Amino acid sequence: MTELFDIYDENQHHIGVKERAAVHRDGDWHKVFHCWVVYRGDDGIDYLVMQKRAPDKDTFPDLLDVSAAGHYQAGEDIRDGIREVQEELGITVDFEDLVPLGQHIGVAYYENLIDRQFCDVFLLVHKQDIRNYHYQKEEVSGLVVFSLQEGLKLFDGEVKTIPAKAVGLGADELKLSEADFVPRTDNYIIDVMRLALRCLNGERDLKL
Repeated sequence: MTELFDIYDENQHHIGVKERAAVHRDGDWHKVFHCWVVYRGDDGIDYLVMQKRAPDKDTFPDLLDVSAAGHYQAGEDIRDGIREVQEELGITVDFEDLVPLGQHIGVAYYENLIDRQFCDVFLLVHKQDIRNYHYQKEEVSGLVVFSLQEGLKLFDGEVKTIPAKAVGLGADELKLSEADFVPRTDNYIIDVMRLALRCLNGERDLKL
């Protein structure tokens, strides 16, 4: 089935509808949904769950990415993004369960594709063992979970690897390096991790 996306100018004015492949080929601005799943464990440690992208994804296959993410189909709005959490992770949640972080504007280049995105970003506080997730294997190879504090050390350059627990990836425990993650040219993942720590300490008025 052909996917159709709404496309926008740089000021987020809607300018038309286009097929997915053409949007990425031509570098059109479009909107996506990002949801980062976090929780505080029984050990008092704050954790982040991330997915490993499937090997046949058209951009950044086999790399770690946002817990659940996806494009809005033409005509959808921000509340429709919750579908991605339910489909990719098998979690049933309401839109009101999400903690909004605002919008991240991102541009990524992958081979012959140009991905220009307006990302609506949310946190979901959801404490669940990753072994009990029913993730969408067509889209997601597996899941990892690691300490937010350790993740910040990794992306701040303080350490080269961090420990993580995994499911679906051939081992229950892994060592992750920055090269295992979708590359980014800004501090997006660092900003999300810092806001996640504040969220888990009770704050809700959070903005990227």
